[in-house]
Amino acid sequence: MPSPVEPFASTGVVREAIDPRRFPWIRPLTSDYADRFEALAALFAGNPADPSAWRATLARITARRRDRTAMPAALARQLERRGAPAEARQSAAELAQPTTVAILTGQQAGLFGGPLYTLLKAVTTVQLARHVRATYGVPAVPVFWVDTEDHDWAEVKSAHILDRDGNVATVTAADVAGAGRLPIASLSLETSSTVALDQLAELLPPTEFTGDVLAALRRRYQAGTGVGSACAGWIEDLLGRHGLVVFEADDPSVKPLVADLFARELGARRTAPLAREAGAMMARLGHTPQVEPAEDSVALFYLNGTARLPIRTRGDQFQIGDGVRPYADVEAEARQHPDRFSPNVLLRPLVQDRLFPTACYVGGPAELAYQAQLGGVYREYDVDAPLLYSRVSATLIDAGAVRFFERSGLPLEALQPQDDSALNQLLARELPPGLDRAIDETDQLIRDRVAALKAAVVSVDPTLGGTVDTTVDRMRETMKGLHGKVVQAAKRKDDTLRRQFVRTRSLAFPEGHPQERYLSLAFFVNRYGLALGDRLLETLPLATDKHYVLAL
Repeated sequence: MPSPVEPFASTGVVREAIDPRRFPWIRPLTSDYADRFEALAALFAGNPADPSAWRATLARITARRRDRTAMPAALARQLERRGAPAEARQSAAELAQPTTVAILTGQQAGLFGGPLYTLLKAVTTVQLARHVRATYGVPAVPVFWVDTEDHDWAEVKSAHILDRDGNVATVTAADVAGAGRLPIASLSLETSSTVALDQLAELLPPTEFTGDVLAALRRRYQAGTGVGSACAGWIEDLLGRHGLVVFEADDPSVKPLVADLFARELGARRTAPLAREAGAMMARLGHTPQVEPAEDSVALFYLNGTARLPIRTRGDQFQIGDGVRPYADVEAEARQHPDRFSPNVLLRPLVQDRLFPTACYVGGPAELAYQAQLGGVYREYDVDAPLLYSRVSATLIDAGAVRFFERSGLPLEALQPQDDSALNQLLARELPPGLDRAIDETDQLIRDRVAALKAAVVSVDPTLGGTVDTTVDRMRETMKGLHGKVVQAAKRKDDTLRRQFVRTRSLAFPEGHPQERYLSLAFFVNRYGLALGDRLLETLPLATDKHYVLAL
């Protein structure tokens, strides 16, 4: 689904469509996946740009026999508990039908929904599900998997925004009982959540939407609510009315559906070696593996009620925390009590695709790299591998930033470095015509005359040659200093341009990070309203081979 590169436009919502290869932080794997899929075909289940791959995948997923009752029932319970919109409940019920497929995405349960790309993932998933229905005539349900089994509280508890002065500010929830040890699902918000929301309210730039946004967040982020449930409900508030089904991954009622998968991993312990083999293939193809699992690693954690513990092999036993247990005992426990086990980042995709009839997964660059290492694991454990579709990538700018880009002509990526190099170049263009040329010509004149000068001086005293060189160097440095002073004077003279530059840079690349990966979803909802998801669904292209600059 290619889209053309467009120049920066002065009208319309999509102001620019940028080739991501212009960005230094984009992985070559991402570009090759979009432009040279044939070179990577051995690592993936099919090319999402090829209609025949879609038809084959849809036929394969719908032909697989699976329990079509347990998951819809679990979803219904979750959606009822969170008060999900009727459209989401209807979508969840459709998963009970044997011809329905899921278009799935997911993200860690971040504070206030995590970064902007959480919403971008969800939007792409809804759009893609609609496309599958319309193009292939197959019922497709968009599903958002909230990863509530991770235990990395440090990544979950903070949200970055731009405050009322346009500076980066961080809102952080205080640590709760079990934080850092227990899965996020086991953590409940305490009164500190109210403090974090009060801090957010104080820092957010006031807009016509602020009251409604804060009220919606306070309904979700209440003391006593699970951290994962709060995040799931917030995503539901934004896109549930478009049929997005949000699933909290820790649901113990569905663990029996993957008990045999857990037991097979404990018995065969094949995920790590197969991922290493695929990583070696990636390296031969010129790409860096996303992960190199240790030889003693098992793709599961053990949940003992007080911590989420890695499982490792030690001879003919498993080491879990400080204790060791025979292989057979742990494998038997996984079959009888699968709720005591949790998949790691490599096994999680297989769990998702066993629980859901996943035809396609929508992911970011890191997830694409992880999935590139899992083809052999899917085959080993007889799980249908889905197609992979890159999420849409976007930068949201306002009218002030539009005016800056139109005036400056700078490319978006020029604002990513956190120095004044781009600003200096921009200001230099504002200098009087001929100033740079005059300075360059003076410098050239100094260099042209130095040879004759040095020859004359050396004829008088050969030891003065070095003095001539030093003197000339000082003269040239003086000219450079003069140029720098002129630029600084221009900076002072055109302080408006400087403020526009700094403001736009903070918005597009806060502290040097791409906006979509750093600024909180809550910041943008406050700016554009609770209908932000609706607007993105209407305006964002489904073609995800470009990075879009949007002026909403």
